[in-house]
Amino acid sequence: MSRAEQIKAPRGTFDVLGEQARIRAGLQESARKILEGAGYERIETPTMEATELFARGVGESTDIVQKEMFTLQDGGGRSLTLRPEGTAPICRAYVEHGMHKRKQPVKLWYMSSFFRHERAQAGRYRQFWQVGAEALGSEDPAVDAESIVLLAALLEELGVREVRLRLSSLGSSESRVQYRERLQAHLREHEASLSDEVKSRIELNPLRAFDSDHEGTRRVMQSAPRLLDYLSPEDGEHFAQVRELLDTAEVAYEVDPTLVRGLDYYTRTVFEFTSDALGAQSGVGGGGRYDGLVEMLGGVPTPGIGWAAGVERILLAGEPAPLAASPLDLFVALGEESSVEQHRGRDDLDDVLTHGSDMRSSIKKAAFGVMGAARSAGLMSQMELGGRSLKGQLGYANALGARYVAIVEGEETVLKDMQGGGQETISTGTVVHAVLRGLRTL
Repeated sequence: MSRAEQIKAPRGTFDVLGEQARIRAGLQESARKILEGAGYERIETPTMEATELFARGVGESTDIVQKEMFTLQDGGGRSLTLRPEGTAPICRAYVEHGMHKRKQPVKLWYMSSFFRHERAQAGRYRQFWQVGAEALGSEDPAVDAESIVLLAALLEELGVREVRLRLSSLGSSESRVQYRERLQAHLREHEASLSDEVKSRIELNPLRAFDSDHEGTRRVMQSAPRLLDYLSPEDGEHFAQVRELLDTAEVAYEVDPTLVRGLDYYTRTVFEFTSDALGAQSGVGGGGRYDGLVEMLGGVPTPGIGWAAGVERILLAGEPAPLAASPLDLFVALGEESSVEQHRGRDDLDDVLTHGSDMRSSIKKAAFGVMGAARSAGLMSQMELGGRSLKGQLGYANALGARYVAIVEGEETVLKDMQGGGQETISTGTVVHAVLRGLRTL
């Protein structure tokens, strides 16, 4: 029979193995401590959501909705999409579960996988992970500042190098009306120099022109009017208070009037953390305020702000410590019964072989019982499962960092202290008590 062709993971996806898993677990634990310490609670939303959630919430004109979503139909003909971002699903959950009745703001955090059909490269995958935080129910500038400070603290904790914070304000939707008209007029005046994509968005979302990599468009945008110059007094005061609070927290930032972010739901404060260590894909995390999104999704008017940071980007630009593996308290080894070889040539060899098989089975059962009793007592315990010799088992236990090794020989067991170097022969039924006693004396 010919060997089957090897099946590999789809392009733009990856497996998380061994040390990588421990590093990600360490990152998650750092996020948990920082965010839950600030009153955020964990939330997980479904991997699949109604496509309408993103079309309505993220925006029909965004690259995410137009180009990047993985969308399918279920058996009932409903359109479902693998979540491409986390804010709209959390706002949907806020509405669906009546969270507006809770004390506000409701503060939530997550670490989840997301999906976008993008060109795969270092730091950009089609299935990727983000850690994020959302605060819904308050328009206080202090919520904006706290959100930014928390992300700054997380990136610092994870050792992300060469971090810069860009900060701006998009104002409220009402204050953007006059600016939008000025920007559209500027784009129409220079339409011949714009990319086709930007031309198609002049009426729908002209602010996205600031994100363009097209050389002609970039030249046009250098002389474009800046939204910060058109903020209403209320929006300007809100932005000033955010900056003042960041100054108080000693979080360095640069005001960037060209920062618009890629999603339609943003209002007022927007921000992005970049790392020069990442090269072209420099964005590590960012977000902003989305005061109209909950209402857009059918809820009561609810202000909100949040951010998301790319786990893979953090791993590339940072040095997160792996979560320490739980110490192995006890490794249960299988003692070696009398060798069959010394009986070869004897008339009762069949009896010897039968006896040897029974002995091995008896030892394995006793060892399995010791392992189960150890785990029931709260000990971290493993058992020999690889068919190793006794010497090989001891080497394996040492590599695992086992504190004790129990060599089960039937009713008796040799208990070895792998750190102290001593050993004793005890009744197999007392192994767990002996290990617990020994650990208490450490």
